[in-house]
Amino acid sequence: MAARRSRVTSSWHEVGDRVFVRRYSDWHGEPFDQNAGVVLGADGALVIDTRASHRLADVLIAEVRELTSLPIAAVVNTHHHWDHSWGNARFLPAPIWGHVRCGPRMLERSPRILERILADEPGLAEELQEVVVTPPTRTIDESGTIDLGDRQVELRYLGRGHTDNDIVVIVPDARVLFAGDLLENNASPSFGDAYPIAWADTVARLLPLAGDAVVPGHGSVGGRPFAERQAGEFALIAQLGRDVVSGAIGEDEATSRSPFPADVTAIAVERARLELAEEPIGRHA
Repeated sequence: MAARRSRVTSSWHEVGDRVFVRRYSDWHGEPFDQNAGVVLGADGALVIDTRASHRLADVLIAEVRELTSLPIAAVVNTHHHWDHSWGNARFLPAPIWGHVRCGPRMLERSPRILERILADEPGLAEELQEVVVTPPTRTIDESGTIDLGDRQVELRYLGRGHTDNDIVVIVPDARVLFAGDLLENNASPSFGDAYPIAWADTVARLLPLAGDAVVPGHGSVGGRPFAERQAGEFALIAQLGRDVVSGAIGEDEATSRSPFPADVTAIAVERARLELAEEPIGRHA
């Protein structure tokens, strides 16, 4: 997960008809600048991403109650990363939706992620050791639909990108797209376990779905111009990765031409190298 720069006072913002976003600035000094979403329908609320611990999930549930007394009808994990999914257990028995690879990645990688976080921040032990890693209970391969009574919400898998299990959430009647970490605003994307070559193509497929509001996993809500700008950045980083791997340019030139900082570019190029070689994708970051 890349460092987030912004500090934001959290409150619900309606970005489309009965579609809300709450932006969280930090947690124990870690600058997440993370978004959670709620879509309201006649039959209940859909919650998008569950935050990084049981305590934070409980806070989110209480904040959903600020919007509605209707039940939480469903939850979506946009991808498996811990900051988006370790609150899952607190939302049961509501169905939790995710890509078919989301749960396996969660179960495979969460123990070592927890170990690494606690080694860096032992003060988080009490909060994080109570986490029960809870995979999605309903999965999609390419697409799915959540019926909220008077409106339907669409789920789409568009290809590998930030991870191999990113899904987007589309609220067609409100013209809102939740992109998860396929898009990020106010900070660089995180390439720690990404597929930079495929990511460019995946975001290109996302563009036709972008409506009036495009909600990134982290950072401020944008619109189609924001999504188009990031699509261009991903296309450039994919080409730079190809050129470095082929030997057409050196890493210094890639860094000088990159839309992202040097450290982010270095990770992206290394991930592109692994991707193009079809080597096993390495450790989650």
